[in-house]
Amino acid sequence: MIITPATILSLSFAVLLLVVLLALFLRSHQRLLITAGYSLMAVAALLTAGAGVWAVSRGTIAQVILPLGLPDLPVHLRLDHLSGFFLAVIGLLAFFVSVYSVGYVKGFLGHRQVTSLVIFSSLFLAGMFLVVLSDDAFIFLVSWEIMAASSYFLVLFEDERIENRRAALLYLVVAHVGAIAILLSFGVMAGLATDYHGFEGYTFDAMRETDLPAGWATAAFLLAFFGFSAKAGVVPLHVWLPEAHPVAPSNVSALMSGVMLKTAIYGIIRVVFDLIGDFPVWWGALVLIFGLISAVVGMLSAVMQQDLKKLLAYSSVKNIGIILIGIGLSMIFSSSEMVLLAALALIAALYHTLNHAMYKGLLFMGAGAVLHATHERNMENMGGLIRDLPWTAALFLVGCVSISALPPFNGFVSEWLTYQAFLLSPALESPILNLLIPLGAALLALSGALAAAGFVKAFGITFLGHRRGTHHHRVHEVGWAMRAGMLLAAITCLGLGVFPTYLIHWMDPITEQLVGGKIASSAAGFGWMWLTPIAAERASYSAPVAFVGILAVVVVTYLILHTRPGTIHRVPLWDCGFEKITSRMQYTATSFSMPLRRILGFLFSVKEEVKPFPPGAHPAFPERLQYRLRVRDRFWGWLYKPVIDVSFWISRKVGKLQQGRIQVYLIYSFVTIIVLLLFL
Repeated sequence: MIITPATILSLSFAVLLLVVLLALFLRSHQRLLITAGYSLMAVAALLTAGAGVWAVSRGTIAQVILPLGLPDLPVHLRLDHLSGFFLAVIGLLAFFVSVYSVGYVKGFLGHRQVTSLVIFSSLFLAGMFLVVLSDDAFIFLVSWEIMAASSYFLVLFEDERIENRRAALLYLVVAHVGAIAILLSFGVMAGLATDYHGFEGYTFDAMRETDLPAGWATAAFLLAFFGFSAKAGVVPLHVWLPEAHPVAPSNVSALMSGVMLKTAIYGIIRVVFDLIGDFPVWWGALVLIFGLISAVVGMLSAVMQQDLKKLLAYSSVKNIGIILIGIGLSMIFSSSEMVLLAALALIAALYHTLNHAMYKGLLFMGAGAVLHATHERNMENMGGLIRDLPWTAALFLVGCVSISALPPFNGFVSEWLTYQAFLLSPALESPILNLLIPLGAALLALSGALAAAGFVKAFGITFLGHRRGTHHHRVHEVGWAMRAGMLLAAITCLGLGVFPTYLIHWMDPITEQLVGGKIASSAAGFGWMWLTPIAAERASYSAPVAFVGILAVVVVTYLILHTRPGTIHRVPLWDCGFEKITSRMQYTATSFSMPLRRILGFLFSVKEEVKPFPPGAHPAFPERLQYRLRVRDRFWGWLYKPVIDVSFWISRKVGKLQQGRIQVYLIYSFVTIIVLLLFL
């Protein structure tokens, strides 16, 4: 038997199916089910990641037609460079999270059954794998629904909580609105592929070979962009994301934020660069504008949060925005026949796709470790956790440094490449684009500054200082399975940051397939130690040198301070004459974001209340003051609440038809029959 990426993927799907069957037989042995189920999922994920890496490296395209599904509509699967890359991203993070889940999910033992969590986690992975392998509209949408439905049940896992039920319903509605738009987009392309005769146009090969008229191509693009943006959490379609990710189990949040959102990025790239292929420059400008808005609004919203997981969820909006910035720039350059710059921008987007999966998965696993140890999501009740959770604190710090785009970790490389795509672009034909490009670079810099502020807040308020809150139960470090999952993700973040030239060389076939250009020869023109995206005289960065330099400074500083006696003097803390610092004297999550809230609060619906305690006390002589802050997204009030109110109003009106009397229902039937006889 010849081993190929396709055979490895077949084995991976077989293992995921085995997990589902195993879960049904081990329902009464929950601990064994967790260990066996997530261990097998780790194996399946690792196999998939290996197949994806191999597929990109080999540079071959494998297509399979399976006689499944509806009559005369067989299932088409395709493994090419783009699908291989996304399989590698999904599989790698899924492997880390599966290892982590062996320890994390055991925290539910004694409280609830985890059989459904194991089953739907396996189906969730299978759905994501199938989405990026699909080569026709039918299996793509079926896989999309498997992914959406299984993730709905994962969000709903702790269904006794009203916030879980509300978030799951909101997620399901937005997901299906987006799915309808994607279906219509495929319908337009499939119909034009056969001139609306027959069903042969449903395959992606038929869509690729069709020269779409400009108007219909624009309609297909706008529908696809809307549908995939709803899944990716692009502003203003992002409101489900900060509701669903925080309430889901943290291992599920890591997968949803880290890789499920990337299936939407895959869909945008597949439709625009592969299925349509030829597009005007304004499409790229539109994607770029929505990317810039998402990057700034997403991170600004994250800084305002008190809930640690909600902060991480909003930061995903920001990072999806950065990926869209790269895609939009690549579309602009490709339409302007600037092949090298188009390849650079697309490499930056794909690199950030991988980077975000790794450090966001790490951060959500870290937040899950904090929640597992403290049973708290509100940062106002945290603080000082570095003493009890040293491993978690150190690994969470790696994620914070990575997402803040600081060298030598991976976030810096992809954002630096995105900046280079901005800065190296020559004058374009459109004056509007010549204005948008430098403005975009400035907004990207602003989002980076906000990210640094947000994650200084996240780490400092959570792990440093004194413990806040009233419930100070015993906190303990998480087990080795959870630490191993986080450690693997942290090492990957460092590796992706130190050796970018190897990864760009591996990714080159993707850009060559999609935009007809590649940058590996120029990127590694001075060897693996130097990253020179276009030319060394224009810009260069040596990640290994930066890593060695930073490490040397840390080591020398440590040796100077810790090898000579008397160098470090420990004295009591001092604060304005008070030596004994208490938790009430330190920054909180609310006070940290106050300056930004004062300056940019008009972008949000902010409600602050200060009440004397006890109630009824004289305002000038209260025992203490109660302060409450609520920061709401204005998009909720502008776009979603009116639709919800109208839906409930229509439901109440229609509900009046429901009388509960059989005589009334018979009259309805009789009137309906009479109307049909009159008009038919």
